[in-house]
Amino acid sequence: MTENQSIRNFCIIAHIDHGKSTLADRILDLCHTIPKQKMRDQVLDRMDLERERGITIKAKAVRLQYFSSQRNSSYVFNMIDTPGHADFSYEVSRSLAACEGALLVIDATQGVEAQTLAHTNIALTQGLAILPVINKIDLPSANPARVYEEIENILGPDHLPITLVSAKLGEGVEELLEKVIDYIPSPQGQREKSLKALVFDSVYDSYRGVLPFIRIFEGLIHKGFEIMMYSNKQKYQVIEIGIFNPDMKEIDSLGPGEVGYISCNIKAIQDCRVGDTITSAANPTPQAVPGYKQAKPMVFCSFYPVNAEGYEILKEALEKLQLNDASLMYEPDISEALGFGFRCGFLGLLHMEIIQERIEREFDIEVVATAPHVVYHVLTKNEEIIEVKSPRDFPPAGEIEEAEEPIVEMKIIAPSTAIGGVMDLCQSKRGVLQDMTYLDPSTVIIRYHLPMAEILFDFYNRLKSVSRGYASMDYEFFGYASSNLVKVDILVSKEKVDGLSFISHEENAARRARELVTRLRKIIPRQMFTVTIQAAIGGKIIAREDVAALRKDVLAKCYGGDITRKRKLLEKQKEGKKRMKAVGKISLPQEAFLAVLQTEEQ
Repeated sequence: MTENQSIRNFCIIAHIDHGKSTLADRILDLCHTIPKQKMRDQVLDRMDLERERGITIKAKAVRLQYFSSQRNSSYVFNMIDTPGHADFSYEVSRSLAACEGALLVIDATQGVEAQTLAHTNIALTQGLAILPVINKIDLPSANPARVYEEIENILGPDHLPITLVSAKLGEGVEELLEKVIDYIPSPQGQREKSLKALVFDSVYDSYRGVLPFIRIFEGLIHKGFEIMMYSNKQKYQVIEIGIFNPDMKEIDSLGPGEVGYISCNIKAIQDCRVGDTITSAANPTPQAVPGYKQAKPMVFCSFYPVNAEGYEILKEALEKLQLNDASLMYEPDISEALGFGFRCGFLGLLHMEIIQERIEREFDIEVVATAPHVVYHVLTKNEEIIEVKSPRDFPPAGEIEEAEEPIVEMKIIAPSTAIGGVMDLCQSKRGVLQDMTYLDPSTVIIRYHLPMAEILFDFYNRLKSVSRGYASMDYEFFGYASSNLVKVDILVSKEKVDGLSFISHEENAARRARELVTRLRKIIPRQMFTVTIQAAIGGKIIAREDVAALRKDVLAKCYGGDITRKRKLLEKQKEGKKRMKAVGKISLPQEAFLAVLQTEEQ
């Protein structure tokens, strides 16, 4: 247990690829946390997915011992490395709630970008001390003076001192840690008070059950201590207490301001939720820690196991992943074509991809994912409001009084030379310009209101294309707006495949339907009979393609002879194909469902 005055709790926040994880590596080096022979790049990124993609997906907490030669004293740093992608901003907000300060890392070559603004706003809202850090000063294209000016524009003239560092070379990192001591406040809290701790994350262990990750605000916790979950009043006895160093390391107790984990034999996953308060069972705290705002899923799709016996494994996988990722939502679902599965809610497409890959890798189960959709609101003529999370739930056109689609507020930071291309792109996606401000003479912030459905698939890639890779984007939910929406059904051999159906704005529906059936014709394997692919709005067919039948050469062994024998063989083959078409089932590959995501521009 450590005195409050010598503790500093801080996060590292930044846009993607601005050097958060590299800076975390150098801080670990300087604090001698990991032996040199075990040190590697992105050491806190533990998942294979993180290392393969080069991005941080999960926030990681680590406890560091830092000796300040200037002060001749030791300090304890609880550092959290956070993700940079917009889909994982919920991880950032959760991490900030466990800290008193944040290191805002900005690339000296790229300057302030969209996620820089987003993370800064979250940190300011939560009242954290923000230490700006200009990274990558060793690069020939670095322009710290320009970045310094941009920081002043977003933080104001009274910001905390800026530190110039090269995380790769380790330059300026020690100076930064001294500023952490100077400018990030030590945590408040008294040991004598009743226990008050925030659950900011958790994992499931096969042997120890649920392990809550906690930040202590008041009181003490030690082995044998009886705790109570504030939300459900469940009581448990603490078996093990530990810190992250960076691996889990057992200790005797935790006090105010400290970060660690506890093991108390919590078997039911639903009994420990992120954002809950842990307190003393004997002397509960009168007031809980302000928890987290519930994450609101923006994108929905359904997961189905390839084999029916995998349903229970998929259910268990989603339960355990939800424990570790509070922004994941799921509920049981059923499809005529795909069987039993789960309809899941995500914060974005990358979030969906990551969850699917984690299910397949960590739980060894193959799943089919349907095309993602946003949530629509429909007012029926009976004055009933329906929340449409799947095209299957979209009512018939005759029952709809009004349909609404979700709108996001998009912030795009781009070079001033790319303004024309960015505006053309946004207008082609039915965007409405809100305002435009210059960050500096060469950089502009453009704010648009856009339908979320229009930005799901290809928007980011096209934005990078029109800006030659320099533009960055961030968005947040704005509200719902009325729209002319229709549901497009996809029929394969006259059977409706609900996993391929989609909801579209009326003016784009026919074009999207034609593109989709054309792609499906190339993807669906040929059968012994002709496979018809159709797109329909209501009872009207708006697009059609046929997958030609495979044909066996039944005349191969007929050498000469009577022509009637050949005709009989061909007629027999024709009749057989008719029977097969009547009873044949088409097995759709995963690529068929992914085809809905593609656009003509790709």
